[in-house]
Amino acid sequence: MCVTAVESRPVGIVGASHSPSRRPFGARVKAFVALTKPRIIELLLITTVPVMFLAQQGVPDLGLVVLTCLGGYLSAGGANALNMYIDRDIDALMDRTSQRPLVTGMVSPRECLAFGITLAVVSTLLFGLTVNWLSAWLALGALLFYVVVYTMILKRRTSQNIVWGGIAGCMPVLIGWSAVTNSVSWAPVVLFLVMFFWTPPHYWPLSMKVRDDYARVGVPMLPVVASNKTVAKQIVLYSWVMVAVSLLLTPLGYTGWFYTSVALVAGGWWLWEAHALQSRAKAEATGGKLKEMRLFHWSITYVSLLFVAVAVDPFLR
Repeated sequence: MCVTAVESRPVGIVGASHSPSRRPFGARVKAFVALTKPRIIELLLITTVPVMFLAQQGVPDLGLVVLTCLGGYLSAGGANALNMYIDRDIDALMDRTSQRPLVTGMVSPRECLAFGITLAVVSTLLFGLTVNWLSAWLALGALLFYVVVYTMILKRRTSQNIVWGGIAGCMPVLIGWSAVTNSVSWAPVVLFLVMFFWTPPHYWPLSMKVRDDYARVGVPMLPVVASNKTVAKQIVLYSWVMVAVSLLLTPLGYTGWFYTSVALVAGGWWLWEAHALQSRAKAEATGGKLKEMRLFHWSITYVSLLFVAVAVDPFLR
């Protein structure tokens, strides 16, 4: 990547002239919170807590839920901070990331690195000492996979980056289950696979929207290196596998009619949206007519509905 060939920005560049320590305290606190990407972590917790209900087949210990959520937030927050530290060069050149704390200079790179490492250590110890060590190692494994395998190795080298890099985002279901049972079973493995096949068709529509951003910095997201038709076809393929895998919980004996009904309805609607996107791509729709963000927004609703059904189902059996 040749940074000198990219148009520079007048504001929001790494290494701002003012020392971060001289910024207002409240703004600095908000900046450190922003390093953890709290909106993304909300989604991770949505997939953690319901699995704890499924593992318990009822209401799990609330103290355990709080500790698991806290440990999960700190672990994912540490991973996100380290991700921003590594990606600070390209974040400064992308519109969607131009206001991140390292880009604006609100937090220095050294502070971000120390913050991320501290969160990683604290979260691992918190899990190990208050939940169990299986959950601790799973959380640490997810953090290292996201930082090393995805951010450092895959992201800038292959269009399959989000496919394999998404494994880190699948780990919360294993952590939620292991927090309750101190073991891993087929139920969390199935839900892990649901999230694995959910991640690409969730993220690729967003990548289609911000294709120019990724192209500018040389990150080969699939929509950058392939046509909309090819991306939409891949989205449909992953979507069908995801919905099929989501229906395995019931024949395996972990869920009943309620979860199955939600999975069928929500999955059916997902497939409708995925095929609609493919039809628009085949018609060579561009800009606002492609409506790729419809599937992106629905993907968040889908996973929320599915995991709420995971939590509610044990009470209806």
